[in-house]
Amino acid sequence: MRNTSKSLYRGYRFPAEVIQHAVWLYFRFPLSLRMVEDLLAARGIIVSHETVRRWAEKFGRIFANKIRRRAPRLGDKWHLDEVVISINGEKHWLWRAVDADGFVLDALVQSRRDRRAAERLLRKLIRKQARAPRVMITDKLGSYQAASSDLGMSFEHRQHKGLNNRAENSHLPLRRREKIMKRFKSARHLQRFVSIHDPIANLHNFPRNAFSSSDYRDLRSEAMNAWREIAELVAAA
Repeated sequence: MRNTSKSLYRGYRFPAEVIQHAVWLYFRFPLSLRMVEDLLAARGIIVSHETVRRWAEKFGRIFANKIRRRAPRLGDKWHLDEVVISINGEKHWLWRAVDADGFVLDALVQSRRDRRAAERLLRKLIRKQARAPRVMITDKLGSYQAASSDLGMSFEHRQHKGLNNRAENSHLPLRRREKIMKRFKSARHLQRFVSIHDPIANLHNFPRNAFSSSDYRDLRSEAMNAWREIAELVAAA
């Protein structure tokens, strides 16, 4: 049995264990809302996909904010990249920055792919990280160089497509999710999703080839313990 925070889950018919598990499934794996509904039903928990959606929006935001607050300071080598997302027939650009270990620093949905858009991303990153990068790695899009020049930054800027695989690979989970969800409904929907998904992905980010099997198991266990704390699930005494 577990005791849970009365304030966080007050008024909900389902127990905290069910709610947090549904949210974890939805953001941790490329699953649709109906898939999460089916997985819960297989365990005898009958809940609609619309309820799962509401849980994901409310509790996912709460959990993501908690993860951000407790996250250690991330690396000062930033990889920046942008990817086009089609929403209702219109092109939008998802700008994302990751550090050298693949942790997502931030993501920003914008309608343009120009200097002003790159500058907006850089300003947001510097404000949230409370520092400029030591090294910034991008592809050869000229908007990055123009934005850093306008900001008067003196950090090292490397422009080479082959060096930016880490940022490009960070888009793959979103591409998989885009297919499962049959595209995003709006730019706001996309921004809301990535702002919740990326911190949860960071919590479970430990590259398998960087650790031994025992270390990997320990890190997975630590991540799940951290998740239970974030979800305010505390083992009963």
